[in-house]
Amino acid sequence: MADIYVWLLSFFFIIALLILVVFQLMCLADLEFDYINPYDSSSRINKVVVPEFITQGVLCIFYLLTGHWIMSFFCLPYLYYNLRLYTQRKHLVDVTEIFNQLPWEKKRRLFKLVYLISLLFLSIFWLIYSALEDHDS
Repeated sequence: MADIYVWLLSFFFIIALLILVVFQLMCLADLEFDYINPYDSSSRINKVVVPEFITQGVLCIFYLLTGHWIMSFFCLPYLYYNLRLYTQRKHLVDVTEIFNQLPWEKKRRLFKLVYLISLLFLSIFWLIYSALEDHDS
């Protein structure tokens, strides 16, 4: 029964990450269609970048602590990428360069979105598998 709660909690962590990445994509799309100015867009994106990184790190540590090594292994590339961006001080969006970097920033967040959706499907699979296994015994 404890595994079901672990997978439910990880499901909600991944949903939170998806919401943060989709919010960043919406801000970039609003900037691209000129609904918002570059300053507001970059400040909105920069406000959620660090919480996204922290949530991803907590999710990876959560998988390690609960003994789900495979899911932790799947989270490591994304965590490494976020840590590398943070240590190189490239994690924030620059107001003056946002139009030049717009295609790259959108691609980066779309890649994160696809990666998180695949983690979500794996988490749902393991949630269902744990529920069925618990029901059988």
